[in-house]
Amino acid sequence: MLVLAVDTSTPAVTAGVLDLPADGPPTLLAERVTVDAKAHGELLTPHVRDALAAAGKALAEVDAVVCGTGPGPFTGLRAGMVTAAALGHALDRPVHPVCSLDAIAVVAAAEAPGDPLLVVTDARRREVYWAAYGPGGARTAGPDVVAPAELAGRLAELGVTRVAGARIFDFGLPVVGPEHPTPVGLVTAAAAVLRAGAEPGDLTPLYLRRPDAVEPGARKRVSRA
Repeated sequence: MLVLAVDTSTPAVTAGVLDLPADGPPTLLAERVTVDAKAHGELLTPHVRDALAAAGKALAEVDAVVCGTGPGPFTGLRAGMVTAAALGHALDRPVHPVCSLDAIAVVAAAEAPGDPLLVVTDARRREVYWAAYGPGGARTAGPDVVAPAELAGRLAELGVTRVAGARIFDFGLPVVGPEHPTPVGLVTAAAAVLRAGAEPGDLTPLYLRRPDAVEPGARKRVSRA
């Protein structure tokens, strides 16, 4: 199965082409990743095109699309999800959603198997998105958004012994895994659903908080003397 994976939930603009066999881990054929929080809309489509070209594949050969659904900032996350939805519609291919923190966790867990894991990404506004994972890799808490200091105070409660994701705060734990969701992580997290040929879940973004931009209110009336 040829799978296209995209994610724009973090400053990384990510696209990858992978072969998912009937059994075993996916094989990365090509990927394009640029860390630029202001270029998701400009770079994602060229990254998809370039990754396909590097893999020697045509867009029409893609069997499924996997898309990171966050949590992430409104504008960047929307760019990836709209692109994935548009490609799925144009190709008549399923688009499978994956929590972006899960995609980081599945790669980090392979480096430290059996260890409870905390995954964090930058939520801006001096906050982090986070989720916790048990020794078997299943998510046990989150996703949520909090200040790093508040999350640090909950580490004993969560029982985590490793941290993965953005290196923006020192939680005093060994660091494993990637800083951003990877194509391999995205497809690995969705592998069971892809292989089963199951219907994709809802392509719903995990914003976790309201967007910075708000609709302007009514203009104030100005009284004249």
